[in-house]
Amino acid sequence: MSQPYVVHFDPVAFGLGPLQVHWYGLMYLLGFLAAGTLAEYRRRRGRLPVSRDALGDLLFYCMMGVIVGGRVWYMLFYADVRWIWTDPLALFKVWDGGMSFHGGLLGVLAAGLWWSRRHRLHFFDTVDFVAPLVPIGLGLGRLGNFINGELWGKPSDVPWAMIFPNAPDRLPRHPSQLYEMLLEGVVMFAVLWLVSLKPRPRYLVSGLFALMYGCFRFAVEFVRVPDAQLGYLFGTQWVTMGQMQSLPLIAVGLLLIGMSRRSPTLPPVAA
Repeated sequence: MSQPYVVHFDPVAFGLGPLQVHWYGLMYLLGFLAAGTLAEYRRRRGRLPVSRDALGDLLFYCMMGVIVGGRVWYMLFYADVRWIWTDPLALFKVWDGGMSFHGGLLGVLAAGLWWSRRHRLHFFDTVDFVAPLVPIGLGLGRLGNFINGELWGKPSDVPWAMIFPNAPDRLPRHPSQLYEMLLEGVVMFAVLWLVSLKPRPRYLVSGLFALMYGCFRFAVEFVRVPDAQLGYLFGTQWVTMGQMQSLPLIAVGLLLIGMSRRSPTLPPVAA
């Protein structure tokens, strides 16, 4: 019987003098670059009637929404709340880790709403445009978690179980980061990109995004160890914060898909 694979990578991708570039940060950068490239590809095909400069503004605001929203949400719901009065500057210590997808999503939605009003576009036309671009960053972010050896899964005897040296033991565990990379990254991107290749009714692509992410995240949480500072909720041994925050996404996804059945399908329009 072969020994389980030990996940042990140098979190630093490379150094530039005194500056160290970490894999996790590099994954974020690659995700933004990929999203920008695909966004311009879709814009040129008339999927959002704006100029290249206006699209650049949207992408920049969304990037800021991811960083600010993700960090604030993490600090409010996942960190020890005492940081507010003992170490308020901890909010800005992003290099220490700690980002939340749900907060980043709210940040992107807020940025998209403000941008859409400035350009007099329907908010969900913007969201439907952005949704297929997001899974690439999600998948790369989970790959960064895997390289860092963090957010590991529960102990398991499946053939692909792996050992994470940062875990409190040397037991083989589910590589839950790779599960999320596959589901939230590869599967979601493939489905959303293929669906959005042709004009679709308003709300449909956004609804599929919310429904798939909510379902995938809820499912993977069953084999992922919850955040140590939170543990399981409500005295159970299975309900996690990630699951609780994914339930609204599932509900919103179903609602949007239902709304799409009575919504217009907009043809491509050049900027």
